[in-house]
Amino acid sequence: MKILIINGPNLNLLGQRETDIYGHYSFEDYFKHLQKKFLDLKLEYYQTNHEGSIIDKIHQRGFKYDGIVINPGAYTHYSYAIYDALKSVTAPAIEVHISDIEKREEFRKISVIKDACVHQIKGKGLPGYEEAIEYLVKMKE
Repeated sequence: MKILIINGPNLNLLGQRETDIYGHYSFEDYFKHLQKKFLDLKLEYYQTNHEGSIIDKIHQRGFKYDGIVINPGAYTHYSYAIYDALKSVTAPAIEVHISDIEKREEFRKISVIKDACVHQIKGKGLPGYEEAIEYLVKMKE
């Protein structure tokens, strides 16, 4: 089973930015943990601060992979282009947010991506990514 993890803008700064919200670990370190935990899966990680690059990656992998775990960052709240890309491919997507977007600023409470995904996980920190992967595995069984 092949799963693509996509992180959007500013998530390259995990472990450095707003550690009270996002924690002290970089995603690169956490990704190593995921690879060890899910040895039987092919996990690919991609991070970019550019909307078009996210769309391109969804197009490239979305017909070949079994699932996508996506944290679109701020694009969550206004990128209908990412929504359309997720709807256009066959791989089911799960939206993940490290913080609980429902308990943050008003603009963060709206996800335009949500309806293009089969599930949304929010407010569980980095372990939300594990939950998303497990959800995709169960879908495939």
